Amino acid sequence: MRALIQRVSKARVCVDGDSVGQIGAGLLILVCAMRGDDEGEAVQLASRVAKLRIFRDDAGKMNRSIRDMGGAALVVSQFTLAADTRRGNRPGFSEAAAPDEGKRLYEYFADQLQSHGIPVERGVFGADMAVELTNSGPVTIWMDSADRR
Repeated sequence: MRALIQRVSKARVCVDGDSVGQIGAGLLILVCAMRGDDEGEAVQLASRVAKLRIFRDDAGKMNRSIRDMGGAALVVSQFTLAADTRRGNRPGFSEAAAPDEGKRLYEYFADQLQSHGIPVERGVFGADMAVELTNSGPVTIWMDSADRR
């Protein structure tokens, strides 16, 4: 699985003009299940995100996790994280999981993150979503479960 993680002071996702998920301080997490991924990748990625120390401590150092600071997460499906741009000008997405499997793993990842005691809001899988955020820092981190295999 792949995730693009942004530390935010607030974030919101809308579908057809209606807000479907919204958080204050925490993480906006764009997630993509890749072909061949299973629950193990979702468990591992959720655990890594929950422990990721990218929030400032009292000394101003990035030394606190989302759990430490009591933040929330907004998890949004984003199959375009699977983009292959090595050939031509049009990205290919053949490495993304099939839609049914992608949705299942996206939901499973969000559930696993929530099991770490993190309040989780979600986008709508497969919907045309508008994502609004205020990136704090800015801090943006890329994670790929394949990097840990």
